[in-house]
Amino acid sequence: MLENRVLVASLIAGIAAQILKVIINYLVKREIDFRLFVTSGGMPSSHTALVVALATGVCRQLGWNSTEFAIAVVFALIVMYDAAGVRRAVGKQAEILNIIMDEVVQKGRFREERLKELLGHTPKEVFAGGVLGLIVACFYVP
Repeated sequence: MLENRVLVASLIAGIAAQILKVIINYLVKREIDFRLFVTSGGMPSSHTALVVALATGVCRQLGWNSTEFAIAVVFALIVMYDAAGVRRAVGKQAEILNIIMDEVVQKGRFREERLKELLGHTPKEVFAGGVLGLIVACFYVP
């Protein structure tokens, strides 16, 4: 399985994006948060890096006209749309619900249970993940 260069390039891109999240967070906020390595959301999008590396690797091995490349591109587009669209909207809803919960908890009516707000990605985060995936696959897949 480790001889499958497309798979390995995809995994490298996804892991590199997760590592970059910790580094970028440190550069911006001056705090090390290793939880970012295993959470969704943030800069760059690891989901996008992984699927773009997959599509790029398939393209480099099988060509633009292959059915496998078409499948990989459609899959990548769905993942990127979900990362920047649906999951981003859910994250915004979680943020608003947490504000409501803060107000309710201060009045002592409910027990506080916060929702995870960082679920999706901004278009910039998705783009950065795509660039990372493209670069990794271009260097790793012959």
